[in-house]
Amino acid sequence: MAKLGTLTVDDQLVEFINQQLLPGLEISTGVFWSGLECIITVFAERNRELVCHREALQKLIDDWHIEHQGQPHDHAAYKSFLQKIDYLQPEPDDFKISTDNVDAEIAQVAGAQLVVPVSNARFALNAANARWGSLYDALYGTDAISDNDGAERGKDFNPVRGGKVIKWARQFLDQAVPLASGSHAQAQSYQITQDACQVTLVTGKKVRLASFIGFTGSAEAPQSVLCKHNGLHVELVFNPDAAIAKTDSAGMSDVILESALTTIMDCEDSVAAVDATDKVGVYRNWLGLMKGDLSAPVSKGGKTSIRALAKDREYCRADGSNFTLPGRALMFARNVGLLMTTAMVRDGDGNEVPECILDTYINACSALHDLHGRRANSRTGSIYFVVPKMHGAQEVAFANDLFGAVEHVFKLANNTLKMGIMDEERRTSANLKACIHAARERVCFINTGFLDRTGDEIHTSMQAGAMVTKGDMKTAAWIGAYEDRNVDTGLACGFSGKAQIGKGMWAMPDLMADMLEQKQAQLEAGANTAWVPSPTAATLHGTHYHQVDVHERQRVLLSRAPVSLDDLLTIPLADNTNWPDEEIQLEIDNSCQSILGYMVRWVEQGIGCSKVPDIHNVALMEDRATLRISSQHMANWLLHGVIDKHQVLATMEKMAAVVDGQNAGDPAYRNMAPDVDESIAFQAACDLVCRGMDQPSGYTEPVLHARRIEFKAQSESRGNR
Repeated sequence: MAKLGTLTVDDQLVEFINQQLLPGLEISTGVFWSGLECIITVFAERNRELVCHREALQKLIDDWHIEHQGQPHDHAAYKSFLQKIDYLQPEPDDFKISTDNVDAEIAQVAGAQLVVPVSNARFALNAANARWGSLYDALYGTDAISDNDGAERGKDFNPVRGGKVIKWARQFLDQAVPLASGSHAQAQSYQITQDACQVTLVTGKKVRLASFIGFTGSAEAPQSVLCKHNGLHVELVFNPDAAIAKTDSAGMSDVILESALTTIMDCEDSVAAVDATDKVGVYRNWLGLMKGDLSAPVSKGGKTSIRALAKDREYCRADGSNFTLPGRALMFARNVGLLMTTAMVRDGDGNEVPECILDTYINACSALHDLHGRRANSRTGSIYFVVPKMHGAQEVAFANDLFGAVEHVFKLANNTLKMGIMDEERRTSANLKACIHAARERVCFINTGFLDRTGDEIHTSMQAGAMVTKGDMKTAAWIGAYEDRNVDTGLACGFSGKAQIGKGMWAMPDLMADMLEQKQAQLEAGANTAWVPSPTAATLHGTHYHQVDVHERQRVLLSRAPVSLDDLLTIPLADNTNWPDEEIQLEIDNSCQSILGYMVRWVEQGIGCSKVPDIHNVALMEDRATLRISSQHMANWLLHGVIDKHQVLATMEKMAAVVDGQNAGDPAYRNMAPDVDESIAFQAACDLVCRGMDQPSGYTEPVLHARRIEFKAQSESRGNR
């Protein structure tokens, strides 16, 4: 550990900052470390006070419910109580956000958003490069095209399946970038004239492609034709030698869509970083993204190649002039929330420093390489952060002030650091307008997320009674109010055309046909971005943004009556708990399997995000939010006698064997059963449920971090024997 002013800093972090982060910037090591010391001095205690205030409010709410146990729930008295303790705050007068210098990908163009763990360089590169994606590959390689009628997927190209892909894509082109007359399915050739793209149909008729804006190759035989619709680009690619193009009358070999306009590089829920070694790896990858030099080896078919960040794409207009388009998604960093502290840095009193302070300071400094370089990420000169798990307007104000202090150290203009507010905690939902107001000059994003939000819904009202099943939670009154109220508030505060209103993740990366059928509803609900789990999903979801004009939809939604706060505050209590025993057992089987399936990879392999099979062997893209909802729901049922501790532990043990079987093909996996008492991951899963009431806000991080550190220490001890 190094002594830097009053701070004590892990040597690994010092080496990273001094030797990798700062070179190339006009910031000395002295300025960097003294600036960090000053910010910690000002903000660390305030951070701790806010976290303590959460617990104080929770204690008051718990006591109120305990005092009223056995009585019918009095909503009016409950709401009055929440106002009295300042859980519900007065709404500010009407206002509009004044955030400026926001890139078009966030402010003006609606499109898909990827979320990936930045700790995994390959995943991060894939996400950054997912700005453009092959529609043909996405259709051919997923269940978006059925295997019926001879269209099975296999090692060799299947022309029947290829024909289905061509048909689907042509129908999409006719809707998104139609010809003046006729169909793309009738096209025989595409040529560029002085001011347009002219398409010759199989009938010999020549028609214009009105949405055409550019091309590559020669005018007579272009390699690609670029179109634009709803602010998004669509590229028609021609390669008659490609297998799929040989049966195509125009020799079209692919349709490339502008897919993931933005991506969140996650330092939080999908990352397992518990010590300096882990955390420096996270910071190093974000720095590589900002400097543009991140790379990672990729092995496929026995060959290894190096993956790097995509370059910008070059095109020619019909008049012969050239232009470029961004080759990468615009990147946010999602920092850690206020709860966790880290031993990487200790203050003058020996206290661990709040991790969110380090994330903001170090990630902002890394982004200076982009800001003062060629601006490959933000062309407007902004730095984008998403701040998770904030509880109410005071915490947003804290983050806003922290951002301002970081700007001051690095001599940045006010509000260079832009803020995304994740609406995933009940106190934020109930006070969303006040939260936005607290960051009104820098906020550029709000969103909703079912899993974390439900976890906090349960934890906040833990003492009120037994909750409905997780399945019924999806149709409870509060969740509909939450989703609509988020959009209503964002629109009323002037987000349309200035900022993103986001919706949550499609968690089933292998079920793309279902995603195509269902996820368009998020756009119709007013979202101008929604989360997807993979580049392939981004491309397929990207088709929805051609089918819905989101900004027009937002104009329509502005006229509807706002959702009542009373609906949002409706507690999802079960009318009775006389469920059949088999229904209760099925519910906790599902929850235990979900917790164990994710937990064992987190604790024993350090994997914070991956495809985890559910109890029905459907692969789900999981992060810590999965643990939060399942563990809090079981803790609630345990508290109110729907289940007992013996049943929980017996079910955990039964499901451990199931999870072991699901991971039988993983050589790095260690079975939990039958010696579950020897499995740190199994014990961690039991902790989350049996001690679920005691976890701050129902969060899983304290248990996960402690058990991961324990596992790493045990593994190191065994290795040294």
